[in-house]
Amino acid sequence: MLYTKIYTAKNPEAAAKIAADQFEAAIKQKPACVIGLATGSSPLPLYRELIAREQRGEIDFSRVRSANLDEYKGLPADHPQSYRFFMQENLFDHISIRPENTIVPDGLASDVEAMCMAYERKIEDWGGVDIQLLGIGHDGHIGFNEPCDHFPLWTHEAALTEMTRNANKRFFDSLDEVPTAAFTMGIGTVMAARRIVMIITGADKAEILYRAFFGPVTPEIPASVLQLHPDVTLVCDEAAFSLAAQKTV
Repeated sequence: MLYTKIYTAKNPEAAAKIAADQFEAAIKQKPACVIGLATGSSPLPLYRELIAREQRGEIDFSRVRSANLDEYKGLPADHPQSYRFFMQENLFDHISIRPENTIVPDGLASDVEAMCMAYERKIEDWGGVDIQLLGIGHDGHIGFNEPCDHFPLWTHEAALTEMTRNANKRFFDSLDEVPTAAFTMGIGTVMAARRIVMIITGADKAEILYRAFFGPVTPEIPASVLQLHPDVTLVCDEAAFSLAAQKTV
């Protein structure tokens, strides 16, 4: 909590506007900036807001580069539940970002180690991530860095816990179709970003928000490591912040 800036809003849409202000400022300060992006339900209001702002001429994505946090292992880019498909449908197809300036881990990589190393090198070649967007899982995972006994450093293959697979099964026809592994940026990759913006919304995230930002730093709650980053902005709605509000009065 030492460095974290916290903004609370009445609802997810209001929270999205606060988060969008952070990304708009970063893009205006550095038009060719590198942004780290996330998938899931939490970023969707933000992506809608960013699309609207470019359509109004307030921001310009034409020189921006983006690197996504993760991708399911075994899903091709055109699979409706792949994260590449998600990004195209919810952001990339609606803004001026160039396709060659968007990278997502290759879900079909045959040489996993080589793909992960190349992903790290690409981010490094771009000069590193200027501003990284994060959500949080109910167990505190960021990207697909699940609770474990250490903080994984670099982009790697991660086995998905039953909690994560069950949380994501709503997007598939059955639990059996949910991938059992994914490729994800490591905690070290995430922490190397110059700035981090985390969005947490909904009462169901209130407990993990409190544990991640007001509890001990531990790899059993991967997001807790953000307490050690020098520039983190937490944007949440009142429902998500409700437990922290009660316990930190």
